[in-house]
Amino acid sequence: MMKMTGKAFAKKLFGVRYERLSRTLLLDVIIFWGLYIAGFQVQVAASVRILMISAFTAGVMWQALSSKDNAVELKHMLMLPQHDRKFVFSYVAALGAYTALTKTGLLLAVLLAVSAWKPIELIGMAISMFHAVFMAAAAYSLRKYWYADGIWAAAIVSAILFLGSEPWFGLLLLANGFVAILILWKADGYAFYQGESEKSHAIKQRKRHSLWRYFFRYLICHKNYLVNTAVMWCVALVMPYFIREMAGLSVVLVGFAILSLNTPICILLSCDCDLEQAVRFLPGQEQRFCIPYCLFIFSCNMAADVIFLCSWQIQNGGVTVLMIAGVVFFALQSAVLSVLLEWFYPIRGWKIESDLWHHPRKYVVPVVMLLLAGAACAWPVLLYVLLVLLAVEIVIFLFICRRHPK
Repeated sequence: MMKMTGKAFAKKLFGVRYERLSRTLLLDVIIFWGLYIAGFQVQVAASVRILMISAFTAGVMWQALSSKDNAVELKHMLMLPQHDRKFVFSYVAALGAYTALTKTGLLLAVLLAVSAWKPIELIGMAISMFHAVFMAAAAYSLRKYWYADGIWAAAIVSAILFLGSEPWFGLLLLANGFVAILILWKADGYAFYQGESEKSHAIKQRKRHSLWRYFFRYLICHKNYLVNTAVMWCVALVMPYFIREMAGLSVVLVGFAILSLNTPICILLSCDCDLEQAVRFLPGQEQRFCIPYCLFIFSCNMAADVIFLCSWQIQNGGVTVLMIAGVVFFALQSAVLSVLLEWFYPIRGWKIESDLWHHPRKYVVPVVMLLLAGAACAWPVLLYVLLVLLAVEIVIFLFICRRHPK
């Protein structure tokens, strides 16, 4: 039973013939070899390396466990007669393999290529990776006790930061992983199932009245989207402290470009096939949907950029009119590009929502914004051209919104 369940989930995640796994591993080898022969080296402390691997693996594992598409498959599997422990461990093993091989493997390839390490340290990295998988699964099964999960995670992060460089730290991770396994031993399959809530029904019933109401209710029903947005706001708050030595217009514009990397709000059509079908089926929805969607992303970008600019003024000072204009331009331009990508090039063929969050397309808009920031600093006259473009875009928006007030 355990083997059959694990195989069923593995085929869903990796493909019928596991073709996705072979492509991913080949990509990891190419990235590792390319960075290694480039000779680029950085100093990475053992504690930092363990923290990076653990935090990234646990985050991806949590996303995989909370995937809405995964919940449908899990619901069908729970209808079959099954042994709780075998089912739980086969389910966790399948998602853990997916997380470790397709997501953490890429991070591990980069770390091994650009940092100095000893062969014995590979054992510690492997322990931290599998420890993160089991701890995330155990915490997810106890998610109704969110305060206990928070204390547990804070304790492990603190231990990694202060004790991660000790040679015996791997034993502590093994002990904590054993605790997680004991928690999973007592869990059943329904601890991982998250059914459709009444709030999601409310979204489906009311989305026809107001797209803005739909956007906000969608965020409320997907707490991980709100968490990601809150993390971006925290990054905007602390970023001026770390880049204050590079004061100037250029670094502020680069900060705006980095803050456009808010993936969840930019994939609403890709992750909701029913919404995309409804939007594309009705006539005139290019304007009726895309304009409110663009303004919604613009509002989210503006919130992060304004927090960044206020934090910059408090810590470093020197905010100018051009910086304020840059806030509006970068927030609006990244919103426009994100909506155009979603409308003309939605992400297809994904297995679970974690694939959407880590799809390479997420970097297209931030990279374009970084290039614009660099070009504007190299040629100051280009900044004024961009501001004129901003004024033209605002006029076009106002004209279209006046013709289609609803």
